[in-house]
Amino acid sequence: MPNFFSSLKNAYQLFRHVDFQKLEQLSKKVDLPKVVESFSNMDQTQLSGLMKMMGSSHKKKELPPIEGDFYHLGEEALKDEDRALQLKVRAFLEKEVKPVVNQYWLKAEFPFELIPKIAELNICGLTYKGYGCPGRSNLMEGMLAMEMARVDTSISTFFGVQSGLAMGSIYLLGSEEQKQEWLPGMQQFKIIGAFGLTEPEVGSAAAGGLTTTAKRVGNKWILNGQKKWIGNATFSDVTIIWARDLEDSQVKGFLVRKGNKGMHVEKMQDKMALRIVQNGLITLTNCEVEEQDRLQHADSFKDTAKVLRMTRAGVAWQAVGCARGAYESALNYTRTRKQFGKPIASFQLIQNHLVEMLSNLTAMQTLCFRLSQLQDQGLLTDEHASLAKVFCSMRTRDVVSRAREVMGGNGILLEYDVARFVADAEAIYSYEGTKEINSLIVGRAITGFSAFV
Repeated sequence: MPNFFSSLKNAYQLFRHVDFQKLEQLSKKVDLPKVVESFSNMDQTQLSGLMKMMGSSHKKKELPPIEGDFYHLGEEALKDEDRALQLKVRAFLEKEVKPVVNQYWLKAEFPFELIPKIAELNICGLTYKGYGCPGRSNLMEGMLAMEMARVDTSISTFFGVQSGLAMGSIYLLGSEEQKQEWLPGMQQFKIIGAFGLTEPEVGSAAAGGLTTTAKRVGNKWILNGQKKWIGNATFSDVTIIWARDLEDSQVKGFLVRKGNKGMHVEKMQDKMALRIVQNGLITLTNCEVEEQDRLQHADSFKDTAKVLRMTRAGVAWQAVGCARGAYESALNYTRTRKQFGKPIASFQLIQNHLVEMLSNLTAMQTLCFRLSQLQDQGLLTDEHASLAKVFCSMRTRDVVSRAREVMGGNGILLEYDVARFVADAEAIYSYEGTKEINSLIVGRAITGFSAFV
């Protein structure tokens, strides 16, 4: 008898709020006596668990926020004003850039209407002091490079060419007169810059193999040769051209102004990556440049390398941003995409991919965080920057590949963004020094032997 009354009590607890009409309908689908018997055989813990499950069945599950900064570096490392700027830039990118990048990427066109809006953020030349520049930390600059690439690597590359390569060449190697003439306008995006180092037949061998030549004739320099893959070149107001001096065979830098006679720029077509970036093929035919437009403190490739060292750190941060954008897009997709009646994020294999992606992303973030610390402390070396570039560009490839995989066929559709990240990761992997060249820079540092040809 006690078991009978216990069973009735348990059944009553379970069905006391059930409508009898619904109960009658339920009896046609299941064997209610067997259900009651099963409940009577449950202990209190099992029954409580069942009641809890049934009671919460109609509640919408609250999911954790989608956040690629798993170790909270942005929150913990940045000062309040820097954190506020980071979030301001993120909000701008989400509101103004993200809605339009896919259509511009598909058409291989640049959203020029965004330039004045980017200028209003006052982040160009972020780490430089004077000339209207904010004078903030390299860590802050890296974080913003990540934020841009998190939405679109092309926009991040445009900004990196302007703020890093072009302005950086003038800031590090220009005379005071050149800095005063160019930097304030570039900081406000009233003057757009480009950086011409790579050539059709010379990429990794730029240190000693430039074919673009410079010959001094009186107070002028005559430039001849070609430059390839030059971002912003189709609409830049000034282009930094690196050429080999025929007299001493040393690499020198020149400020070639827009409309300069003897310089022709042709837009490169049919790229599969960074399609928004307007890369140009520059042809220099007896292009005359005044001595006053030669970078006064650029006397060899060692000086050029100072600029590359600074910007290579930024490229590592770009890789982080590209990976983070892909990871967050994939995570969001897996939580909303349902198969077999439930979100695919609840499947073990999908979670394994997501954790692998997050592991790579977090390792990249912490490495770049330390890299920027070294830069702020004045301790950054070529090998530091090269190691970060090698590691981050490789790991980004892995992250975007897994992001594309968890999205199945939708992973190759532009509307889901990951396809763009997959393509752009290939460009990051190659520019600012290939894996092999950057590996040799690090190898030379750790072994004491140079393996360069």
